[in-house]
Amino acid sequence: MNIQNLIRENIKNLTPYSSARDEFSADAGVFLDANENPFGDYNRYPDPYQKALKTEISKLKNIETNKIFLGNGSDEVIDLLMRIFAEPKKDKILVFNPTYGMYEVSANINDVEVVSYPLNEDFQIEFTVELEQVLKDENLKLVFVCSPNNPSGNLIAKNSVIEILNQFNGIVVVDEAYEDFSKEQSWISEIDNFPQLVVMQTFSKAWGMAGLRVGMAFAQQEILCLMNKVKPPYNISILNQKEVYQSLQNQEIFKENLNEILEQRNILIKELHNFSFVKKIYPSDANFLLIKVENAVQLYNYLVEEKIIIRNRNKVVENCVRITIGNSQENQKLLQSLKNYKN
Repeated sequence: MNIQNLIRENIKNLTPYSSARDEFSADAGVFLDANENPFGDYNRYPDPYQKALKTEISKLKNIETNKIFLGNGSDEVIDLLMRIFAEPKKDKILVFNPTYGMYEVSANINDVEVVSYPLNEDFQIEFTVELEQVLKDENLKLVFVCSPNNPSGNLIAKNSVIEILNQFNGIVVVDEAYEDFSKEQSWISEIDNFPQLVVMQTFSKAWGMAGLRVGMAFAQQEILCLMNKVKPPYNISILNQKEVYQSLQNQEIFKENLNEILEQRNILIKELHNFSFVKKIYPSDANFLLIKVENAVQLYNYLVEEKIIIRNRNKVVENCVRITIGNSQENQKLLQSLKNYKN
């Protein structure tokens, strides 16, 4: 695997923007270089490489700081990878549907073709001659695997991802946005074994910081250097860096909230089995449940009238809705409304 052979020529030749803070690493000084206002609490530009925050993440994830990239949400990570590796009007990405919709949206924005391969009825990847041929396409540059998958909630079997890593001569992105809700080991542990592997995680889900828009990518340094080359110079604000940093200092709250969500997930599964209109509850390693019902559109509209918003996934998986695990009060309100539902 030679990563250099995968990079777009314009990215290879790109001279990145050099920010003022790239040239000076000390914490104090008279800063007259970046045309900043000398007054105000947030008058200085943030650290473009989030060094203090990455040090804390390094301890949490047990990985070197030079293998960590922080983006303005995972969506920025997805976009950067396409800009680096996928040539518009020529190259392709592969997704396994149903899955997270931003892979396809980002590809469309970047004018990159999307190859869609269906998961089986258990939402797993099945290797066929057709899939093996797709993986051999020289214009296929990126494969996205969401695990635990959205909207189904299940982990993708590890041997399937290993098979892709072994067969595909391109970048494999494993999106672990919901990894904290699972008991399985993160794919971060495999980064040193596969130079083409990129693992995405986020502070939006289990950490409860969706409003801060801080996503993580873990990969070998060669890939992350390219991402730092292409990203905007100050992609994460001082406020957001500080808030995430402070949250990492108090992991007990995180663990308490995570355990509460997992407990509520079990309660909700048990209670939902009591409703006749619920036909199937798919296994979940995430903070949501995919549920097959008699009439997804009707149920969704009823709950909207009750001021309860779930996700109607009928167009993706027939007659399925996706319900996020709320707190105890929110879940009880949902269950009470479902008891009054007449389908």
